[in-house]
Amino acid sequence: MFKHLFISLCWLLLAAAPAATCGQTATHLTRTDAVVWDSALRLPAPSDTTAHRGLAGVFAGRAGGRLVVAGGANFPDAMPWEGGVKRWYQDIYLYDANNGWQVFPDALPAAAAYGVSVTLPRGVVCIGGCDAERCMDEVFLLSVRDGRPQIEAWPPLPVPLANAAGCLVGGRIYVAGGNESMNPARASSHFFSLDTSNPAAGWRRLPAWPGPARGYAVAAAQSDGMDNCFYLFSGRDYDGDAPWTVHRDGYRYNPRLGEWTRLEGDFPVMAGTAAPFGTNHILFFGGKSHDAATSDNALRLYHTVTGVMTEVAVDKEDFILPVTSTALSDGATIEIVSGEVSPGVRTPVILRGRVQSELHRMGWLDIAVIVLYFLSLAWIGWYFSKNQKSTGDYFKGGGRIPWFVVGLSIFGTSLSAITFMAIPAKAFATDWSYLLFNAGIVLVVPLIVGVFIPFFRRLNVTTAYEYLELRFNALIRVVCSVAFIVFQIGRMAVVLLLPSIALNIVTGIDIFLCIGLMGVLSLAYTLMGGIEAVVWTEAVQVVVLLGAAVAVVCSVAFRLPDGFSTILTAAGDAGKFSLGETFFDLRQPTIWTVLIATVFTNITTYGTDQTIVQRYLTTDSEKAARKGVYTNAALTVPASLLFFFLGTALWVFYKYHPQELSMSIADSDAILPWYMSTTLPRGVLGLVIAGLFAAAMSTLSSSMNSAATAFVTDIYRKVRTGDDERHLLAVARWATFVLGMVGILFAVVMASWDIKSLWDEFSKFLGILLGGLGGLFLLGLTTRRANAIGALCGLAGSVAVQTLVTQFEWVNLLLYSTTGFIACFVIGYLVSVLTGGTTRDKTHKLTIYKSDTK
Repeated sequence: MFKHLFISLCWLLLAAAPAATCGQTATHLTRTDAVVWDSALRLPAPSDTTAHRGLAGVFAGRAGGRLVVAGGANFPDAMPWEGGVKRWYQDIYLYDANNGWQVFPDALPAAAAYGVSVTLPRGVVCIGGCDAERCMDEVFLLSVRDGRPQIEAWPPLPVPLANAAGCLVGGRIYVAGGNESMNPARASSHFFSLDTSNPAAGWRRLPAWPGPARGYAVAAAQSDGMDNCFYLFSGRDYDGDAPWTVHRDGYRYNPRLGEWTRLEGDFPVMAGTAAPFGTNHILFFGGKSHDAATSDNALRLYHTVTGVMTEVAVDKEDFILPVTSTALSDGATIEIVSGEVSPGVRTPVILRGRVQSELHRMGWLDIAVIVLYFLSLAWIGWYFSKNQKSTGDYFKGGGRIPWFVVGLSIFGTSLSAITFMAIPAKAFATDWSYLLFNAGIVLVVPLIVGVFIPFFRRLNVTTAYEYLELRFNALIRVVCSVAFIVFQIGRMAVVLLLPSIALNIVTGIDIFLCIGLMGVLSLAYTLMGGIEAVVWTEAVQVVVLLGAAVAVVCSVAFRLPDGFSTILTAAGDAGKFSLGETFFDLRQPTIWTVLIATVFTNITTYGTDQTIVQRYLTTDSEKAARKGVYTNAALTVPASLLFFFLGTALWVFYKYHPQELSMSIADSDAILPWYMSTTLPRGVLGLVIAGLFAAAMSTLSSSMNSAATAFVTDIYRKVRTGDDERHLLAVARWATFVLGMVGILFAVVMASWDIKSLWDEFSKFLGILLGGLGGLFLLGLTTRRANAIGALCGLAGSVAVQTLVTQFEWVNLLLYSTTGFIACFVIGYLVSVLTGGTTRDKTHKLTIYKSDTK
């Protein structure tokens, strides 16, 4: 009796005392994140009542810029313990801030509740559900046109289902569990998917999770660090009336692999709701952790990479989190639509939350460190400006740069700000599978120092593409040089933009300010000091960069219970040091795939990329150039170990301190900047941010100077012959300025656009175009019979092969450059042979064979 009285009082407070739940309250989830709640919005009351009692099991989503609520069930006349009868509805509610609520009575095809609803850009897909007598297999798209709801029938489910869980993952809807009938109600292990790009193809049955059948489970889509996956949590069986058996397990389904994985941990969220946040968090709202009638009033935050669940209790005086509801989120706002707050009791409240994150601002000491760093770079540019008297000085440093500085410069050029963030982020999210790819330079050092360096220095070229004209013809040289210049402009833009986005996310520094600072300063010292300033500043930047990484590793170890021992033990137990699988499958990033990819990628990078080849020509001898390559290789291996260990250390840190990790991080590469901004002390933070700037600027200045070198040497000199060195030096500086500004402006434009979509397409196009370049150089160097027709056909064939490979995903993405390399070489050689090859005189001194000189 007292229980019924208490439940009735709860309902009266919800329905008759809005002031008790209206207003705003904040729930702190992590040290930096909070959700500010507003409970003022309510479903409108029907015309024959003074207040809406709320609905459970509604279909909900967004369509046409409006909140859509449809169907649902409640007890309209009396509570169940008072003999009330449950009623199902077929009304549709639309809400937007301008027009308020609009109600469309009986607009659904049938009264229904407890189905799955998924929001698509074109509307809300409503799946299954039930009424008082039957479970349903109907599926339809609910859209809004001219302010009115529209219903479009979609292929039905293979079986009727109610109380199932579902969500959208990568363009496919997944539905799991539920019951097929109302009486008897038995939990099922059904698992279906539907391709939203081709719904007419119908539903596909998939293998079920490796656990018991269930209904009232909770589903969410989120990344596991590599792929977007379907997550299934909790639920219950249907063995008679309560008490039920409440499941507290969780599973992950990877659509790419078609595999289920059982998750470690306890997930007491039956009948609750969930929504993904950031790159790896899932936020759970309410749910039941046991078989009692009352529901938990808690927010739980699960991180898919560390596998840690944290829980925050919500004061019931603020609001009650309902079950059998639907949660909608866009990553910044949350809407929990009506639902059940206790047995039989619904709430008309639409809980709306707004995620707020507290950013860590830099102090004056951090700013002073960064300013000092920038001034030192400007001084280096000014210091070497007096040496720039010819294009030989501007592009090759007069051949007077020490070998150890060249080695540091090569290392700094290949290690960009993206790498500075991406390697730790990859190790944080996965394991060390990509370590061999990053350290693969050691596999090709003999080829670089024994073939490419002697060859380029013997020819005394300024750009790598000069060789292509000597070996084949001018057209091939110009085509490859233009492709290189365009790629470098895009590279400059993305190297400027992505670190700026990460810094903006975690520190609040304006994106455009970051772009401007890095871009303009890099342009200034590159303009003044040419390649000599670029190489020396890169050497300084490498020292700052590695020092910053060491500082962060030590900081992480200091904040863990047993320091480095904790990192080694926890990461080792979790398999975080794994180098990958050993089976041979070129579609997966196994050890063999990585080894093959790193050989061909590094041959292309260190043998044909102008930004690297240009370094070989800045020393006073071939021996010094070789030492520079050895220095780079000697740095790359320990540096790769350092950055991978840094990412693993961050994984251990956030496993031990989950409250330190913000759920608002929307960029997976921001994990390192986030740790820096929230954990490092003043001054040290400035030093590490300077390291991040250093990584970006080292790549940026190289791109500026190398692109200008290619333009003046490969294009301008072809058009304007006979110009003196003074004029060419002026043209070189103007080319640096123009190309640098184009790259900076492109970064600014990309900051206003859909960066991911834009850069993916840009990178894909140019990657296909440049992928065969390594094969083209090797074709010319190692074969006497290769001719210009074969070279052009090899390039064209490489583009065609890579297009097919990327479209049909025949191999792992790491091997895309490998397929382009091999295709260009094979097609080029075969066509050359079929078209008669070339003469011995033509290849004189242009291949690696000594006999050509005889």
